[in-house]
Amino acid sequence: MEHDDDLQALARIARVVAAARDAMLAEVRPGITTGELDAVGRDVLRAASARSAPRLAYRFPGWTCISVNDEAAHGVPSLTRHLREGDLVNVDVSAELDGYWADTGASAPVGRVSPERSRLVEATRAAQQDAMAAACAGRPLRHIGRAVERRARRSGFRVVADLCGHGVGRHIHEEPSVPGVEDRRDRTVLWEGLVLAIEPFLSTGATSVVEADDGWTLRTPDGSVTAQFEHTVVITQGAPLVLTAPAA
Repeated sequence: MEHDDDLQALARIARVVAAARDAMLAEVRPGITTGELDAVGRDVLRAASARSAPRLAYRFPGWTCISVNDEAAHGVPSLTRHLREGDLVNVDVSAELDGYWADTGASAPVGRVSPERSRLVEATRAAQQDAMAAACAGRPLRHIGRAVERRARRSGFRVVADLCGHGVGRHIHEEPSVPGVEDRRDRTVLWEGLVLAIEPFLSTGATSVVEADDGWTLRTPDGSVTAQFEHTVVITQGAPLVLTAPAA
């Protein structure tokens, strides 16, 4: 990101996707369908004249991605898929406005969940915060993955290594890839102005995913439950600028 105008434009779309994410999370409850949640996100995007990134870039059959339990990512919204008490649901919202793209996501319990699932959500949220704390100009990109791995180990969970964060800003998926595990061979150094979507995925057991029969949904091969948190950030000399933070 080179100019203040870029930052202002990126901040606009980041606020939109954050608003859609939070509006969707506010409606999470037993009985609601993932299709109904998707409509909530759709309405926020439409009101801002933003375009759904997965629809625009990949012709995804939904405005947002909504994944439940062992579905780690890219879950397809459905008006026949009802959330149930005890589920974990993830909403992932990305969109484009005026040529700028932003991406965010969060996991939430549906009603009362098991202690393990509650701990998974909190550990993943903490891993995302740790990852952002490791992301500053001049530091190795691999330290982001190291921070995630350390939190996962301390919490008794595992990192889904197949799924990575990424550059974002002028398209939904840009370089560099941002793994949730440390690759000591990676010599990439973060630089000021770099825009990243930082999104660790933790699970109760699996470290990989497989594609479901719908051709979109990525789920764990052993039924392990997953959680994800994601923010679009701008790298600075200090703490990153978090563009998709909840509204104050």
